[in-house]
Amino acid sequence: MNVSESVKAGLLKIARLTIAEELSVPCEYSEQSIDTSDPLYLQKCGAFVTLHLNGDLRGCIGYIVGIKPLLQAVKDMSYSAAFRDPRFLPLKAEEFDKIDIEISVLSPISEVKDVEEIATGRDGLIVSNGNQSGLLLPQVATENNWDRQTFLQHTCMKAGMDPEAWKDESTIIEKFTAVIFGEKNVF
Repeated sequence: MNVSESVKAGLLKIARLTIAEELSVPCEYSEQSIDTSDPLYLQKCGAFVTLHLNGDLRGCIGYIVGIKPLLQAVKDMSYSAAFRDPRFLPLKAEEFDKIDIEISVLSPISEVKDVEEIATGRDGLIVSNGNQSGLLLPQVATENNWDRQTFLQHTCMKAGMDPEAWKDESTIIEKFTAVIFGEKNVF
């Protein structure tokens, strides 16, 4: 998937504006100042919004598959990452200027038949077995210097499963790629 620099910038501005409006804090952007005419804004695809505060994770939530147009998905996930991630208290107004926003636009998901297909740093993973499921974005393996096996183990743990559950024949392993961009590398 190709995401132009102008669409990346527009999505990041929309994400920040969405959070600012909920917090009732000033924002340098307005909806009228963001050109959303590119057809990609209307394309349905999975998207995650990740917030960092002083380099630490502050929220991350997303749609795995394209259930809404990208523009609306980023608005929804910006709000959710800031205010609905169950791992964190809702974002406070005094944190707003200190957060960094990162967006991951996901490719369609495909089932992994052989774990050798998985390339750490390129692929994100989803493992599921019964009602347990876990997802890790591609950048997680890179940020932690994980090899393929360690990435699989941590994805299983995210699902609440045994780290070696990926070896079980009843475990489904899926992968996807993502276009990942953030305020630090776009602005």
